[in-house]
Amino acid sequence: MSDLERITARRSELDALAAELAKRPQEVEAEREELGIAERVRLRLAEQDRADTEAAGAGIRPTYLTG
Repeated sequence: MSDLERITARRSELDALAAELAKRPQEVEAEREELGIAERVRLRLAEQDRADTEAAGAGIRPTYLTG
């Protein structure tokens, strides 16, 4: 393999690596958004559970807000 062929092959490898690395920030941001949504859902469910527990202690039937 000539020097020019090695350089061309390496440039191609680096281009592929650069393209792969360029996707990573987008993937990280998408996962962060998903985690944020999951956290909000978990907090909302915990609030509903706490309200149900308090309502059961007071003999009140729970009502859920949706939306």
